Amino acid sequence: MFDGLYFEFPKLLFVIFFFIACASLCKMKLPSLYFPHTAQFMKNSVSASKLLFVLKWLGIIMLILALMSPVKDEPYELEPKDGYEIALILDASQSMQAQGFDVKNPQLTRFDVVKDIVGNFIKDRSNDNIGLVVFGAYSFIASPLTYDENILNKIVSQLYIGMAGKYTALYTSLAQGVNLLKMSKSKSKVAILLTDGFSTPEIDRIPFDVALDMAAKEKIKVYPIGIGMPHEYNIQVLKKIAERTGGKAFGAASATELQEVYKEIDALEKSEIKAETFSHLKYYYVYPLFVSLLSLMLYVYLRNKRGYA
Repeated sequence: MFDGLYFEFPKLLFVIFFFIACASLCKMKLPSLYFPHTAQFMKNSVSASKLLFVLKWLGIIMLILALMSPVKDEPYELEPKDGYEIALILDASQSMQAQGFDVKNPQLTRFDVVKDIVGNFIKDRSNDNIGLVVFGAYSFIASPLTYDENILNKIVSQLYIGMAGKYTALYTSLAQGVNLLKMSKSKSKVAILLTDGFSTPEIDRIPFDVALDMAAKEKIKVYPIGIGMPHEYNIQVLKKIAERTGGKAFGAASATELQEVYKEIDALEKSEIKAETFSHLKYYYVYPLFVSLLSLMLYVYLRNKRGYA
């Protein structure tokens, strides 16, 4: 238990000399004028009480040890994760409110279905470090990279159509996904880009070639997914993104097909993400402080019980 224990403020040990000096030089002056012979009586009584002496100095010494702050470094390591660092890029534009994507629940919008499938995907990828980008007329990072699937799924459940505008800034969203992953040191970076529409030229501020170059430079493998009917999204653009980044383009006309797409992506080869080591400081000052308070309280109690001044 005491291996590796040290004091944060070791120089406070010299405070003990203050108490020693005080005990030697600051003798208690007793009122012998009003109570004759009391001083001699008390001197003999206190000096004879070894228990009181021990309790007093034990309390002082333990208090000084507590002030010196005994502490111990306890290193711990996060377990290494075998998985990818993934940016989920989701289209939340106005077109995602179309219904009938799920034949079993035709009243659900495309976005409702996507949130449900993406939520299950996140649960199945517990070893992955996943972040979330949402886009419409503009894009933003809804969640930084995290291993906490519960927090991530809670964020996904709170997304809604139009929260980023009603148009489609497709290329800007890809660039935002790159920004999310660019600080990562992992060798396995993946972006899964889901959309149901074409890029809106007046809104998409980042050129297509620039967004592609950004993804290629950071060695991010992009898996673009187009949902809805084939004419509703630009399959040629999605294929170019996949070819340039080493990924694969998908199309899904129904919820069942989209589930199969995510299952295929779920079969990605995993790679090791390095573990992180941290140091936790554990303080032990409470133990000497407890002994000190107990000793001094017992000292005061016994001293008063015996009738000492």
